[in-house]
Amino acid sequence: MSRTPAVTVPRTEETTVRTDDGAALAVTVLAPLRAPTGTTVVLAHGWAAGRRVWGTVADRLIRSGHRVVLYDQRGHGASGLGKEPLTIRRFGADLAAVLGETGSRDALLAGHSGGGFAALSYVTADPAAARGLRGLVLLGTAAHDQDTPDSEVRMMGSALFSRALRRPALGRRLLAQTMGKGADPYALEVNRQLFAAASPRVRADCFASSRDMDMRAALATVDVPAVVLAGEHDRVVKPELGDALAKALPDARFERLPGAGHMLPLERPTEIVRAMSGLIARPR
Repeated sequence: MSRTPAVTVPRTEETTVRTDDGAALAVTVLAPLRAPTGTTVVLAHGWAAGRRVWGTVADRLIRSGHRVVLYDQRGHGASGLGKEPLTIRRFGADLAAVLGETGSRDALLAGHSGGGFAALSYVTADPAAARGLRGLVLLGTAAHDQDTPDSEVRMMGSALFSRALRRPALGRRLLAQTMGKGADPYALEVNRQLFAAASPRVRADCFASSRDMDMRAALATVDVPAVVLAGEHDRVVKPELGDALAKALPDARFERLPGAGHMLPLERPTEIVRAMSGLIARPR
């Protein structure tokens, strides 16, 4: 009598990375579902989001044999706040801690929106370490011109806005402008749930933290292959800023995604994984 072969389920590791200012960052490490390629992909989400935003992207990556590291940025999801205030430099230092503690300093690094700011902060703070990366995929992000008006910062921190976000239909309507027309209803709801879960204080502090940010000059020393993707209808970070970011990097290409808005991890996982695969396939 023949026996059914045992199925080995790859291990998912939930861990905590402690930063030098005492923040506890919640990290998930996903093992590949097929023969390992030896490539790790690290995913940094945007503000008022969380690890969950990468669900489809991460699933496709592990099915392709890649190891995937996801984490909640400080103050988001299951991650705590440390002693230092929320700044772009601090987000970059947090990312460095995640890369180091998970053995991912040679990873392909992807950042969406505020996660892109963190990635750019990391590579400009230590260009020598950045050269060890497999590549950068930067989504709906920029290196400058992110001076959020006082009125928007106040709205992000208001109790009224938070209550509105907790009402599913109203919350989806309020956030609809962050996505392209005809976005999948499931994606709209996931976006609302993530945004509603972020604390008003964290939302406000994050959106204020990018004022006066300009990393363009420093990016000239970042010799890492990169792809910059921007949604054609992104109303949060103008696509032209993604183009400027690509031009500031020594080895980058820019692609504008027709019909897409700002929430590319939810809207365009296929294009994101394709961009990642192209960088992974490049000779090192």
